[in-house]
Amino acid sequence: MNVATSIYGDYIKSVIRTVKDWPEPGVNFRDITPVLQNSAAFRKLIDSFVHRYQELDIDAIAAIDARGFIIGAPLAYELGCSFVPVRKKGKLPFRTISETYSLEYGESTVELHSDAFQAGDRILLVDDLIATGGTMLAAARLIERSGGIIVETAAIIDLPELGGGDMIRAEGYSVFAACTFTEDE
Repeated sequence: MNVATSIYGDYIKSVIRTVKDWPEPGVNFRDITPVLQNSAAFRKLIDSFVHRYQELDIDAIAAIDARGFIIGAPLAYELGCSFVPVRKKGKLPFRTISETYSLEYGESTVELHSDAFQAGDRILLVDDLIATGGTMLAAARLIERSGGIIVETAAIIDLPELGGGDMIRAEGYSVFAACTFTEDE
């Protein structure tokens, strides 16, 4: 199943830089910094999300540490809703709830302030990239444990060959990405 993408997807994709063999040989790193440095591209990126969600009843944008903050904060501003950071373990100063998930070699943990949401709050969960889907799913579970309802999961880039989007959909969440990259692009 394909991920829904933006009408500006091809343009945004054309601005994203591919860095071959980084951080290790065989990896094509998708660098979003050229999009952030190009005011027209950044506007189209944020507009991609605003246009998709402006007529939905969203109470908060939950953004995953740290690159999800780049789109989460301006999107919350544009939609007139709150912004809630989903942080790596040990970064939040107040009482937290946490969710641990598996990585290829080990595990990681994301946290949320225990008072971040009210029961029934409608949440859009955003990050920069969907790869294997583990971080997004851990954040979604954390939000639901706190009483929030996931409206959709969204990212700048989806890497469908890594299976994350399929895994997220298999857990019952819909997925939106501004653009997608295949391994050979």
